[in-house]
Amino acid sequence: MHVQVEATRVLLHVFAGRSLSSVLPRSRARFPSAAENGAAVQDIAFGVLRYLGLLRGMLGVLTDRPVVDADLEALLLVGLYQLEFTRTPAHAVVDQTVRACVALRKRSAQGLANAVLRNYLRRRERVLEEARATEVGRWSHPQWWIDALRAAYPEQFVDILDAGNTRPPMTLRVNRRKTDCESYREILRSAGIAAQRVGSGALLLERPVPVDRLPRFADGLVSVQDLAAQYAAPLLDLRVGQRVLDACAAPGGKTAHIAETCDVALTAVDVDAQRLALVAQTFGRLGLARANLVHADAADLDAWWNRVPFDRILLDAPCTASGIVRRHPDIKWLRRPTDIVTLAAQQHALLTALWRALAPGGKLLYATCSVFPEETWLQLLAFLQTRPDARRLELSGIPEIGNIKGQIFPDSRHDGFFYAVLQKD
Repeated sequence: MHVQVEATRVLLHVFAGRSLSSVLPRSRARFPSAAENGAAVQDIAFGVLRYLGLLRGMLGVLTDRPVVDADLEALLLVGLYQLEFTRTPAHAVVDQTVRACVALRKRSAQGLANAVLRNYLRRRERVLEEARATEVGRWSHPQWWIDALRAAYPEQFVDILDAGNTRPPMTLRVNRRKTDCESYREILRSAGIAAQRVGSGALLLERPVPVDRLPRFADGLVSVQDLAAQYAAPLLDLRVGQRVLDACAAPGGKTAHIAETCDVALTAVDVDAQRLALVAQTFGRLGLARANLVHADAADLDAWWNRVPFDRILLDAPCTASGIVRRHPDIKWLRRPTDIVTLAAQQHALLTALWRALAPGGKLLYATCSVFPEETWLQLLAFLQTRPDARRLELSGIPEIGNIKGQIFPDSRHDGFFYAVLQKD
């Protein structure tokens, strides 16, 4: 019962506009002596948000009128998720949901909760069929999101939406300064963890495991990083001694990969001081030489840049994160269409400012974890039209989808990402 109640409260915070990443740490703190309960709350919250369109469609089929009580709606969504997507015995789910009404001070709703869940168990196939009759119910994304992807990628949008509702893969980046891919794969095998090699130095786990189960993680042998994100450091074409800037660096996965790859003079800038501190922690765990960490807005060059140009710049720009919604399913429901416009303007401002800090002949790598064209290839086209000294280079080792170079769509091996390498003439 406690797990259901806590999951309901987490969902209520998200529905009110807060992110899962800000809510879940406090939720886990309420289960200090039972880590499995905290994990169960997280699994339920993620699951409900992953399938929210379908679950709300199911609830609509099962009730004569909309459930206007936010607490009760969230609780019923939790119960329906557990019945459809978990192995919790049906009788236990129904009983716990009815009991949770009391804990949430909804004692008068016990009869409704019992009726809704038992009705679902009796009519499951018909309920699912009717709930999937709408596009939001079928793909569990907001309608505006579905429409945007269909317009941009008429042949791929269904695969993108479906991938957004899957559980994400877990991929490791091997720290080449301490070990190599095959050696660490053997360490994993000895620990009973199966993995396959992907890319040039990554290991894709057969099944995700808690980080504390990864052998010698604390010793810095590996980091958890999606395969698509691991393309960044190689695409920078690093050379020993170069001045390299990682703008918008926190929490530091790509920053650390740069430092693992080559001995460069590395500067990492981020506007968030707390997240920038994570970069230092990561470097310490991995045994890397410290980077020059700068707390600043990367676009405000006057506040931090000493006018010595950089040979390489990584701009992992703020974006809607539409390519990683399976890792952060709340994003689908918290984002608004206007966010794309706002973020695209911010990306353009960063590109324009940082281009000034790039040395002639230098390379800037533009990256986003987005699948919306306004943040990816359309952003690059607009920038190139205003910069005659900017030339887009061919990418190597990056999939091409249709005629859109550098746009990676999420699939079973990696998240959705976009890359473009620009050289300054």
